[in-house]
Amino acid sequence: MSESEQLRHAMRVTERPGVALDLVAVLRDGRRLRIRRRIAGAGAATLAAGLAVVVGVLVVGAGPDALPTVERPPSIAAAPTPPAVVSPTPPIEPSFPDSPPPTAERTTPPSPLGKVIDSGIRHGTDQRVFFLVPVSVPGQPRVTVGLAAGRRATDGTLTTDVLVNDVRGTDRSAGFHQIGYDEHGSAAPVPTFGYFVGPAKRITGTVDGEQVDARLTRWSVDQQVVVFWFDPAKLTPGDRLDGIIARDSRNRRL
Repeated sequence: MSESEQLRHAMRVTERPGVALDLVAVLRDGRRLRIRRRIAGAGAATLAAGLAVVVGVLVVGAGPDALPTVERPPSIAAAPTPPAVVSPTPPIEPSFPDSPPPTAERTTPPSPLGKVIDSGIRHGTDQRVFFLVPVSVPGQPRVTVGLAAGRRATDGTLTTDVLVNDVRGTDRSAGFHQIGYDEHGSAAPVPTFGYFVGPAKRITGTVDGEQVDARLTRWSVDQQVVVFWFDPAKLTPGDRLDGIIARDSRNRRL
């Protein structure tokens, strides 16, 4: 019989007729029951604490076989960053705006197209001559010739001082084409020159209101191409024309 059942039995005994209630026994049995409950509660707490201690011992005292081994990833040493390579800055060449432009060198021209034109002007033993040469302009297939002002030595060697040619359109269109000027004032001055396509019989240039006649001749390959130049004694080489006019055999302006 449990303690609670014993207490209930003792209380029922008092309800029986003729049975005297033993208060001392009732109090004694109740006290024993409370003491036993306190002991049972303390025992349970002690047991829980013991379990906690045991668990703690198991965790702390666990060997390497009791817990899984966690391997750390190997550390990777970062490669040192190479120092940046700095290229030395090239020195800046000084500019001298007041310096004279370089002197143009005479170059050996390609073979002339047609006959070389003698201007009648002499530079020492050299002849001042004009001649047309083949040229090539990117993207301009109809520009195929240029006009050169050069010199011819006594042995027939040709050199070029100035070369002019169109840069667009066609080199055989009617009218005036590029005009050449002496830009550098060389020791052998180049007369102002150019060519005209058409039946020109007279060509005049205007400078400061004065008209100057040019000398002219036709190109041996194409008679429609008229080469002209101005006498340096009448028109200073390098002076820009204010205007230029071509006229036909009836003096009509072309």
